[in-house]
Amino acid sequence: MFLKNKISVSTDNYSAKINKLRECIEAADSVVIGAGAGLSTSAGFVYHGERFENYFSDFEKKYGFHDMYSGGFYPFETLEEYWAYWSRNIYINRYMDIPKPVYSRLLELIEDKDYFVLTTNVDHCFQKAGFDKERLFYTQGDYGLFQCSRPCCKKTYDNKKIILDMVKEQKDMRIPEALAPRCPVCGSPMTVNLRADDTFVEDEGWHAAARRYEDFIRTRGMGRILYLELGVGYNTPGIIKYPFWQMTAQNPKSVYACLNLKDVAAPREIAERSICIQGDIGKALEIL
Repeated sequence: MFLKNKISVSTDNYSAKINKLRECIEAADSVVIGAGAGLSTSAGFVYHGERFENYFSDFEKKYGFHDMYSGGFYPFETLEEYWAYWSRNIYINRYMDIPKPVYSRLLELIEDKDYFVLTTNVDHCFQKAGFDKERLFYTQGDYGLFQCSRPCCKKTYDNKKIILDMVKEQKDMRIPEALAPRCPVCGSPMTVNLRADDTFVEDEGWHAAARRYEDFIRTRGMGRILYLELGVGYNTPGIIKYPFWQMTAQNPKSVYACLNLKDVAAPREIAERSICIQGDIGKALEIL
C-alpha cells in the first residue's frame, strides 16, 4: 500500500524533532522498539575499518576479504579454518563488552515504560545492557547459539565455552580438529544459529518469544503506542519497517519514529504522526 505512494521526510530541525520524540515517549502507553544493525554500529560494533583490521588482519591477508560480513560468506575449505574465523567473530561481537553505552542509554530512556523489543540483530546487546529477556524477540538468531547444519532437529545449543576454547586454542587461523563442533543427535557439523536460508532453526525459545511479541501487539490494541525504529535499513524491511508503518496507519493514536544515520523516511499517509531523525543514534539517545 505504501510503496506506490510518495515517501515523506520531515524537514523540522534536529532539536525540534528530539523534543517531539521526548514528548511522545513520555505520553506513550507502550513503546515497541524495532532495532536493526545501525543501532549496534552506533554502539561500536563495526564490521569494517579499524576494528576489522585489529582482529582480522591475518584473515584479510590470507583470504582477501575486507570486512567481517564478507568473511562470514567465505568458502573455507576446512572446518578448522571455518571455526577459527567464526569463533573469533562470535567472541568479539557476542561475548565482548559493548564499546559504547548506546544500549544502556536506550534502556534508561524506556525502562519505566511498557515496552517490547523486536530486533534483527544477533549480538545479544539488549540482554547485555540489562533489558528484560522476556521482552525481547531476536527474529534472525543469536551468535551465542549453535544448531545442526542439516538440521536434523529443532534444537539449539549454547556455545560460549566452546567458542572461548576455539579462540584460545586456534593457531595460524585454524582450530584443533577435535574442537570442531558436531551435532549431538546426528553427528553432522554444527553451524551458527543465523537466518541465512531455510535451514535456520526456530527452536522452542524462538517460538515462545514470537508469541510474547504477538501477544504484546494484540493486547495493546489501539492505545497510544510509539513505534520506535532504530537503525533499520532496507535489507529486510518486511520484518520491522513495513509492519511499523502499517500498524501506525491502522491506529490513529500511534506515532512512528525513525532514527538512523541515513534511511529516515515515512509514507505520506502517516507523515503527520512520524518523527524522522537523521544522524548518529547514540548522540540522539544521549540528548534524549
